[in-house]
Amino acid sequence: MDEANMRVDRTSKSDSERRLSTLVRHLGASCSPSHTSISTERFENSKISLSPMAAFGSVFANVVQAPEDPILGVTVAYNKDPSPLKVNLGVGAYRTEEGKPLVLNVVKKAEQSLINDPSRFKEYLPITGLAEFNKLSAKLIFGADSPAIQENRVATVQCLSGTGSLRVGGEFLAKHYHERSIYIPVPTWGNHPKVFMMAGLKPMSYRYYDPSTRGLDFQGLVEDLNAAPEGSIVLLHACAHNPTGVDPTPEQWEQIRQLLRSRSLLPFFDSAYQGFASGSLDKDAHSVRLFVADGGELLMAQSYAKNMGLYGERVGALSIVCKSADVAGKVESQLKLVIRPMYSNPPLHGASIVATILRSPELYHEWTVELKAMADRIISMRQELFNALQAKGTPGDWSHIIKQIGMFTFTGLNKEQVAFMTREYHIYMTSDGRISMAGLNSKNLPQLADAIHAAVTTM
Repeated sequence: MDEANMRVDRTSKSDSERRLSTLVRHLGASCSPSHTSISTERFENSKISLSPMAAFGSVFANVVQAPEDPILGVTVAYNKDPSPLKVNLGVGAYRTEEGKPLVLNVVKKAEQSLINDPSRFKEYLPITGLAEFNKLSAKLIFGADSPAIQENRVATVQCLSGTGSLRVGGEFLAKHYHERSIYIPVPTWGNHPKVFMMAGLKPMSYRYYDPSTRGLDFQGLVEDLNAAPEGSIVLLHACAHNPTGVDPTPEQWEQIRQLLRSRSLLPFFDSAYQGFASGSLDKDAHSVRLFVADGGELLMAQSYAKNMGLYGERVGALSIVCKSADVAGKVESQLKLVIRPMYSNPPLHGASIVATILRSPELYHEWTVELKAMADRIISMRQELFNALQAKGTPGDWSHIIKQIGMFTFTGLNKEQVAFMTREYHIYMTSDGRISMAGLNSKNLPQLADAIHAAVTTM
């Protein structure tokens, strides 16, 4: 080592010793008198003793590898496929005709207005969230003229999108409702049973989808809910049932309402697609408003992921319609106690975007136009896929594609056919045959039609 390097080495060592001495003095000063005799030498010569467990490897060594989420795992597999022909129809997010994610113009305008507002802050929201957002969200789903709103019988709290709203509602029920059983349609969104089980409820099931008709098993639904214990909770998809795209008719909804009310069953609505299913915000809220109009109680989980494209902002609300304003106030106070230890309070930005749009007549109108355009594109993809399969003479009745509604279509394809389409055509979907219509466009639709035809005729 040359002299210059030796000087640098000595200087570095000297600096290290000075820092160590300072640290020792600091530690000594903060200790009791009996411990102030600690020396630099003793400190330098001491060695950190290893935990007895360190010799045996990680304390988490027995943790097993968890399986991929059945829905999100589709995207994982898709991303690993090097084929330029690959198509992802598993993701529950809107895509443009070019296959790109979409940020609504009205959302961009709302965000820009927030940026330009010098009074904006980044302080914590209250536990219940942004008050204006809560008020406007309740009006959107229940209707501005709803008696429940006018009579202050609704307790609304901002939550982390639809999933968070379901979880908060589930935990509230587990603590304050006399019945733990929640009846969930078969099939349903894969996260529903997990959310409610983790919340402390007991997931049960009722028949919903009939594979033979690829439509609603209304008779099975009625029989199962008639057999449910009085007071049980019933999960209902407000519109655009996920994953089947099969909804009850208005007449069937009325029969479901009468059945639930006659047996004191508690409705818990999940509304993830208001306005996104039919293109009409009011039409897609019909089932919910039907139940509110009779004066009974219910829970409503609301999400702005799909209808405003705010997937990553995690914006949602939980509303509980009560019998009186007094009860609603008490319910809100208990919802705070659920939320506080869970995530303390919700995020500000996404709720501010929603409130900005809903409060402005101009922005609200622009939103409804963009929302209908998204819904119409999905409806047109349904028709084009049906036409393509008809033109090919694909065996079977495919009319369910145009009868179903919303983001998803339950194709009726089995696991083997789905695996075949992934292997031979690089088309990715959930193993139950659900496809996201929002992932289709004029370029990849012919490929899907070819794959379905081949799967049906060869498998």
